[in-house]
Amino acid sequence: MSNSGCRTFSRLALVLVFGLSVLGRAAFAETVPEDYAAGKRAFVAEMAERYGFDRGWLGARLGQAHYDPRVIAAMTRPYEAQPWHRYRALFLTEERIRGGVAYWSDNAPSLARAEARYGVPPKIIVAILGVETNYGAFLGRYRVIDALTTLGFSYPPRADFFRHELEALLLLAREESIDASAVLGSYAGAVGKPQFIPSSYRTYAVDFDADGRRDLWGSDADAIGSVANYLLRHGWRRDAPIAVPASVADGVELDDESGVSIAASSPVEPIYDSATLRAVGVNWEGSFDEELRATPIHLEGGGPELWLGLDNFYAVTRYNHSNLYAMAVFQLGEAIESALPEH
Repeated sequence: MSNSGCRTFSRLALVLVFGLSVLGRAAFAETVPEDYAAGKRAFVAEMAERYGFDRGWLGARLGQAHYDPRVIAAMTRPYEAQPWHRYRALFLTEERIRGGVAYWSDNAPSLARAEARYGVPPKIIVAILGVETNYGAFLGRYRVIDALTTLGFSYPPRADFFRHELEALLLLAREESIDASAVLGSYAGAVGKPQFIPSSYRTYAVDFDADGRRDLWGSDADAIGSVANYLLRHGWRRDAPIAVPASVADGVELDDESGVSIAASSPVEPIYDSATLRAVGVNWEGSFDEELRATPIHLEGGGPELWLGLDNFYAVTRYNHSNLYAMAVFQLGEAIESALPEH
């Protein structure tokens, strides 16, 4: 995105944000916690001292941020808290599969280049973008500076984390010439087509279209390359399997006593090799390399489901720390690839 394009984006975003804010704030107005304003003041002083921000400028910028109780409410009911069969139904839809086929077709050269450079297949990149933002169609409805100040100053369970993300947002805005007050995203502060939190944007985003900017809003190439780079940096293995359906022999219980336990919704780093799994009665079709590790995962679909999540499955959970998320990405990617015209 050019500087003029960035300014146009910022103006349009501000019109949208502030056009909705009159009704929006009235609808969710409530008493602002005392720690919110105090947190702002302390944060401005810290950023000025540590990074050389002008106190007056930053104070005015954060003065435009507003406490948003909807953000706190959303933190208590994440999508990943749903059972698998409901979570799956959100993303494994005909519309999203068709959208993935179209996105793949429109961006085939960038996807092929990302696979060649990073080793991540197009189906996984496309599926992540499909789950995150429906291929860029929905980039979020929360003003990120509101979300991050709310969570950073008035959400004690994870305040340190979100203050760090607010810091990263302001540094990112300075580095990439972005108007931080205009950026829309998720209730947790994730932005752009791949929904990177600001620290991930700064660390893993790449300029994949070589235009001199890392633009995760306007550049599909940058979004594609950045997703692939993120996965590679989190342990993705080229040409390795992701997950396989499994079963256990009659009478076998997978638990600590058997030496192999099952993960539910929370990811567990794979530690079991194929020989160990076979020895306790876990069965699956095919084989995987002895060097790879797997974790049995229990999901509730139409009935109990047992899967083996391998190293690449765990890499996807580094994007969103949920087995449900990684399985949705895996299955959506498979469905999109199967729906391609050449299949």
